[in-house]
Amino acid sequence: MLPGGEVELTGAGLQPQGGRVLPSVTVGDTPAYVALSRPGTAVIRIPEGTISGDVVLGRNGAVSNALGLRVAVPMAENLHPVANPAVDTDGNVYATVSGGRGQSVPVSVFSIATDFQVRPYVRDVLNATGLAFGPDGLLYVSSRAEGTVYRVSAQGAVSMYAEGMGVATGIAFDRDGNLFVGDREGTIFKVGPDKGPLSDKEIFVYATLEPSVAAYHLAFNDEGVLFVTGPTTSSNQAVYAVDRDGQKSVFYQGLGRAQGMALDVDGNLYVAASLEGQRGIVKITPKREASLAVSGNNLVGLAFLEDGCAALATRDALYHVALDIEGRRLV
Repeated sequence: MLPGGEVELTGAGLQPQGGRVLPSVTVGDTPAYVALSRPGTAVIRIPEGTISGDVVLGRNGAVSNALGLRVAVPMAENLHPVANPAVDTDGNVYATVSGGRGQSVPVSVFSIATDFQVRPYVRDVLNATGLAFGPDGLLYVSSRAEGTVYRVSAQGAVSMYAEGMGVATGIAFDRDGNLFVGDREGTIFKVGPDKGPLSDKEIFVYATLEPSVAAYHLAFNDEGVLFVTGPTTSSNQAVYAVDRDGQKSVFYQGLGRAQGMALDVDGNLYVAASLEGQRGIVKITPKREASLAVSGNNLVGLAFLEDGCAALATRDALYHVALDIEGRRLV
């Protein structure tokens, strides 16, 4: 649960007292807001500043049983992520300050340590968008302004890795060390493993899709299937699955503004999107059954951490939440 999100509670006697006075509700010691109250259902909205605790409703002098609720806490603010954060082997999280089109910012990527200390990491990447760690343990960053992917040294020094890829947005590595780059104008590029000079890179079109109004987001499962989302003007958007031969199919359809994705060790796919009007992180099982896993607004991506927690990216901040989910190892 992200602050600002909504939780639906079911039970009995949850209707307004006297038909007009809404039940009271607290999460831990923090009062929350009842957005809907009916005999069998109550919807509560979680205010900013709330921390994890027991949800208790009060009505007509009586109180409900307590239910535990996990609420995300801020990790870093004053950011501008437009895709998933990235996580290194030490548990440090990386997020962008992407900026508006053509806008140069002092710091392109920040690192956030496990104690939530925020440090500048990458400078001078224009419109930094996609982040991914490669098999070499280094961070790769796409620039949608330049159609370029950069490789970042452990000290934060930037060098060009691949270029000429349109509006380069989401990036992901497969288990063979190939880099996949989503050009939001309608192309997924495949970049072969590093062989040295930039001119030696093998770059070719892997798949084509409908153009996106924002960005492509990419994620691999253990079988080498590439999942792709790209927000369009439709409210009935699809998650695409692209096989090893570059053939695409619709994996799931029915999401609103589907963006960043991550997978767990059981092959469940988690997408920052809306489902049936509810915004948050949507869980889609391998059997293509969808449900809301995390409620929250303005989410653009996520990354699983090694302790069963996750880093959630909104349009301007990162949040930390305990989910008891083991994420898939990316490389």
